Amino acid sequence: MTETLALDPQRIRELFDLRGEHFVTRGGAFDEDPYPAFHRLRETGPVHEGIVGPLVGYHGEAFFQGLPYPDRPHFSVFDYATCQEVLRDPETFSSVPPPDSPEAAMAKSVMLYMDGEQHRRYRALVQSSFVPKRGRWWIDRWIQGTVDALLDAIEPNGRADLNVDYFAAIPLLTICGSFGVSVADALRIREAAVSDGQGLGVFSEIVMPIVEARRREPQDDLISVLVQAQITDEETGERHALADADVLGFSFLLLTAGSGTTWKQLGITTYALLTHPHWLAAVRSDRSLLRGAVEESLRWMPTDPMFARHVKRDATLHGVRIPEGSVIHLCFAAANRDPARWERPDEFDPTRPPSTHLGFGGGPHICLGMHVARAEIQTAISALLDRLPNLRLDPDAEPPRITGMYERGPTSIPVVWG
Repeated sequence: MTETLALDPQRIRELFDLRGEHFVTRGGAFDEDPYPAFHRLRETGPVHEGIVGPLVGYHGEAFFQGLPYPDRPHFSVFDYATCQEVLRDPETFSSVPPPDSPEAAMAKSVMLYMDGEQHRRYRALVQSSFVPKRGRWWIDRWIQGTVDALLDAIEPNGRADLNVDYFAAIPLLTICGSFGVSVADALRIREAAVSDGQGLGVFSEIVMPIVEARRREPQDDLISVLVQAQITDEETGERHALADADVLGFSFLLLTAGSGTTWKQLGITTYALLTHPHWLAAVRSDRSLLRGAVEESLRWMPTDPMFARHVKRDATLHGVRIPEGSVIHLCFAAANRDPARWERPDEFDPTRPPSTHLGFGGGPHICLGMHVARAEIQTAISALLDRLPNLRLDPDAEPPRITGMYERGPTSIPVVWG
């Protein structure tokens, strides 16, 4: 993993800048705190006609899951109970996009756009690699080595922007490592994805030879799991291996989902601890509190504040009629601070009693990689506390801010230690 020592901070900053061009359509320019508006909407609704962004005052560009539908009615949900009602009724509120939509082609091969038995079959292909008991497999093979090498590079300096120098690379190198992709090629894939939208083409160029090699000689990695997996044909009932295109599409989804969210949640969790020094001190002295701090950050400020479903038949939610053909947006961020479920919902309190939140979504589509994400976050933050004594925000740097509308995360995490 010494290869990671050659990472260029400026290049990482460009590839993972929430204010950069790649994030413009995700609401990257939105710098306000949306939670007061979330509270108002939940208390006066909690189901409103319209899209979350405009409802909270963001009228900029928007391209996100459920948003390329300008000619359809849109509704948004802001409380926990109604979000759960939608998530538990996929026959009415479906993940499958309309057949005439820009996303329709992906419904055949991308789990995010599947429902029912098709979704269960595809998810089962790799589910066993993402269960909690496999956490040590991920940590020992990819996470710990990446974390140690990155800290080796920054530890002597006494100061860093953790967002650039540490967090951004961890999930990318973890998932790419599980594919057998080198650090240099992982950065090529990221660069292609954020610069010209050709990420899948570059990914195929890099990963296809690995797929071919694993078909000949499987190893203990994720590509080997995929090439050995078998799926049942809906029409014939016969079982067959995944085609190369399916392996590539599946692994590219895991890459984009795994590397795009965890680095931002790493920043949010560390931001929460650094801005609540008493909790940082408590976690430092009792590392068993770290798990609660991670769960609380996911509730308190999830990096993906909302996801959408397509309404397949007329419905009524909280007295609001939702016609067939509508798009309904579930504001998980608002639901996670619903006072009907949590006391003092705006407070960051890692000692809260365990309670199901929507930081990883819910229902059949709950995040496949959530246990790997937890392992990455806990391993990375624990290593920070082990190796960087007296870690604190840099008093001479601009304070970090959480930015973004449809994807949220910190602008930077400037710290000093020693």
